[in-house]
Formats: sequence, C-alpha cells, structure tokens
Amino acid sequence: MIRRARPDESETLLRIQREAAVAAFPHVFPPDRYPFPDDAVHADWQNALADPELEIYIGEFDGEPAASVAVGHGFLRNLYVLPGHQGTGVGSALHDHALERLRALGWDEAKLWTLEGNQVARRFYERRGWRLNGETREVPFPPHPLDVGYSRPL
Repeated sequence: MIRRARPDESETLLRIQREAAVAAFPHVFPPDRYPFPDDAVHADWQNALADPELEIYIGEFDGEPAASVAVGHGFLRNLYVLPGHQGTGVGSALHDHALERLRALGWDEAKLWTLEGNQVARRFYERRGWRLNGETREVPFPPHPLDVGYSRPL
C-alpha cells in the first residue's frame, strides 16, 4: 500500500533513510569515520513535510512502513527501501507512483540525483528508462562524494 506521509512522520522517514543508507553506502560513507547525520537528515524531513511543493509517500508492506519516496519541482527527490524489503516490489511501486505524480503535476520530464558510487540504484533507475544527463553535484555530507544526475521523459 502507498499512502501520503503524515506531517508527524519525520522520525519514520528518518529511520527508513538511515537504515537504507547505512546498509547501501558503507563503501561511500564508512560508518566508523562518517556516522549517519541524524540531526541534519531529521531536520531535512521536517522541512520537506512542511513544504507544500513536495509530496512524500510511504510504502507499507504488511501494514508496516517499508520505503519512502518524495517528489517535487520535477524531481524524484529520493527513494529509500528498508534492507529487509528490497526485492519485494515496494521500491518499484513507489518509483512508478512518483512518476505518475510528477506527470499529474504537469511535468513532461523527471530528474533525480543518486550517488555516483551507488551502482545498485543506478542499475535500478537505468532499467526503468533513466539516463545520465551530464549533471553532477557534491553531496553536502563528508566525505562529500559526487551525485550524478539522471533524467527521463514522462
């Protein structure tokens, strides 16, 4: 089931992102050197939930939060799946829902950022029609790896 995140669910969104990121990115953010930035990410989720230009959704599996996605300003802003729920289809369902929402909001192209070193996510997106668009940016958290930009028509 996919549902809109409630304004009081910043802790749930933080937990999903933390667990997914810590499991997926130890080669980029070694946890012994770069602990997960709980306070900054929690503040980001609180701000996102308060932003009327963003839509945030939670994917539930057996009635429990298993994944999240946010869309806004033409971007699939993030997609996180708890490690125990990867491969269940919840990530694909949220991805497709995000693209439907962007189309409904009037966008004809979607964009996203993902870590250059996140090969699993890059393959996930490329299998779904996303293509590198040549854009890069530095991630604001140490050790400041690169994000690469992807685009796809809607």
